[in-house]
Amino acid sequence: MSQHEIQIKSPEEVKSYPATIKVYTRTGDKGTSSLFTGERRSKDDSVFEALGTTDELSSMLGLAIAHMESNSDTQQLVERLEIIQCLLQDVGSNVATPLNSKSQSKIKRTRFDPDEYHCTRLEQWIDEMSEGLPVHRSFILPSGGLAASTLHVARTICRRAERSLVPLKDDIDKETMMFVNRLSDFLFVAARWTAMKQGVTEKIYVHQKGRVTEFDK
Repeated sequence: MSQHEIQIKSPEEVKSYPATIKVYTRTGDKGTSSLFTGERRSKDDSVFEALGTTDELSSMLGLAIAHMESNSDTQQLVERLEIIQCLLQDVGSNVATPLNSKSQSKIKRTRFDPDEYHCTRLEQWIDEMSEGLPVHRSFILPSGGLAASTLHVARTICRRAERSLVPLKDDIDKETMMFVNRLSDFLFVAARWTAMKQGVTEKIYVHQKGRVTEFDK
C-alpha cells in the first residue's frame, strides 16, 4: 500500500475506547476550547468556525454515503467519499495547529499533503467521472435524486468551508486551501455522476419568462 493510501477499517477492526474515557470534559463550559497546540481560544474564533464547517461537511458526506450504500453502481464513489472524510479530519488537524505555533513537532505532524498528492488525485477523479456525463448548456439546479441532491448540499457546505479558511490562510498549509477548493469541484461532478448512474434526470435553470440564458447560446 502507498504511503498516501487510506485504509478504511470496519468498527470490528478498531479497538473501542476504554470505558474510563468520557465524552464530556467540562473544559469548554465557559466558551473556550483548545487547539492541538494546547492554546485556548474563544469558541467563536475563526479556527473553530473552520473546524465546525469541515465537520459539518464530513457529516453531510456521511449522509450522502448512507443514500448510496445499497446501490452497487455507486460503490466506487462511496469508497472515495470515505477517503475524503478521513482527509477532512487531516484538514482539521492542520487548521487546529497554526503555523506560527511554538511546537514545531506538532506542526510537522499535522502537515497536510506536502506533495499535493491528494489534490492531484481529486483532479484525476473529476476527469474520470466527467467522461460520459450529459452535456448541459444551462445552469444545473441541485437535483438528480436523493443521493445527488445530498452531494449538492455537501458542495455548498464545502464552499462555505473554503470561505472559512480564508481568514486563516497565513496560519495553514497552502495545500489545505487547494484541497478544499478542489473538493467542491469534485462534489459537483460527483453529484452529476451519481444522478447519471442512478438514472435520474437533472433539472436545469429556466428563466421565469422562459428565456434561454446566455450560457445556452
